[in-house]
Amino acid sequence: MKYASAYLEYLIYFHAERDYFECHEVLEEHWKTTAQTEEDAYWVALIQIAVGLYHQRRGNLNGAKKMLSNALRLIKRDTTSIQDLGIEPQFLMQTLNDRLNQLETATDFEDINLPIHDSQLLTLCQNKCKELKLTWCKPSVLSNKQLIHKHTLRDRKEVINERAYQLEKRRQNTQNPHC
Repeated sequence: MKYASAYLEYLIYFHAERDYFECHEVLEEHWKTTAQTEEDAYWVALIQIAVGLYHQRRGNLNGAKKMLSNALRLIKRDTTSIQDLGIEPQFLMQTLNDRLNQLETATDFEDINLPIHDSQLLTLCQNKCKELKLTWCKPSVLSNKQLIHKHTLRDRKEVINERAYQLEKRRQNTQNPHC
């Protein structure tokens, strides 16, 4: 089966770099550029798993519970699409349930691995890791502040400039509606 390159990137970020913020970024971009229908909720579920783990790793347990619960609900609704992505849906749902139960007792952060059942997909990801000199299923480096707090430390200059440009454009259009 042919998998989207964004999905493969997601899996590498998820299992090798443990960069859950980038998981969210790369898969959200993919989801936004493909059809966004009810049937595409499996992409949202995978994004929410990454965001949930990002929140948990930062100590935001309420955010983690919300994201992981939402992801679990979406996966239950469409196990076939998750299966088609090479992931074993029943095991994934059990993993998410276990994590939600652990969050009730506020245990220390521990990464989870998505239960990839497609051996070709797994081999593809592991080979890509070797090529990139990454370790598949390496645990998060909890001392890496850039990884843990990425959304607050990243350079947002480009986003801020684009927002300012769009705001100015709207302002000019309201002042000169016939131009």
